[in-house]
Amino acid sequence: MIILKTDKEIQKMQVGGKILAFILDELLRQAQDGITTISLDQLADELCEQNQVIPSFKGYEGYEHSLVTCINEEIVHGIPSNRVLKDGDILTLDFGIKYQGFHTDMAKTRVVGKSNQEKDKLLQVGQMALNNAIDQAQIGNRIGAVSYAMQQAIEGASFNVVRIFVGHGVGVDLHEDPEIPCFGEIGEGVLIKEGMVLAIEVMYMVGSYQVTILSDGWTAVTKDRSLSAMFEHTVAVTKNGPVIMTKAD
Repeated sequence: MIILKTDKEIQKMQVGGKILAFILDELLRQAQDGITTISLDQLADELCEQNQVIPSFKGYEGYEHSLVTCINEEIVHGIPSNRVLKDGDILTLDFGIKYQGFHTDMAKTRVVGKSNQEKDKLLQVGQMALNNAIDQAQIGNRIGAVSYAMQQAIEGASFNVVRIFVGHGVGVDLHEDPEIPCFGEIGEGVLIKEGMVLAIEVMYMVGSYQVTILSDGWTAVTKDRSLSAMFEHTVAVTKNGPVIMTKAD
């Protein structure tokens, strides 16, 4: 069931989204060569406490951390550990918080230290795909238009979108209907209505879209170990168009 949000609820989520964006940006600033991912997870806890918000992921289906950290070939659900970030690593931080009863969710990918042309292109394409997808979150469109927009941008750059993980609605629950695949066709899927709040996720990789789950039961990696990345915003559908909730400014 899709739960439509009132204007007042969307305003609450906007405040929460700004806090989330602020925390995630600080975590990304701290993600330097020589830092462990578990230290970033600990910092996430500290920043949540300082900002009086609740980390959404901790305890969700048994997950023990606040932050999801994915490096290079890791696509989603990477577990923070004593692994040390190295110069040139592609790092994705996926993070959510609960503020005044409502969740917001976002993810960003960056290169640790020095980048190169290949990695720059990978990240630029993902950001473009997310922007294109958000533009389609309009009243009267269908979810397929959102999915189609991200797929076209990613595959147009000769990369591949993830097939087995999806974006989702978000609100009182971290994961709500509808599901938002990274691929689709215009005219297919659920009708987009005013008051829907969507966590739109672009998940993609350089090589094959086939995925393997590691022995920890959480971390999903590209089967061919090609590089991957992810970008996500929480977006409200309004009569004036899509509104990105997870922006610091």
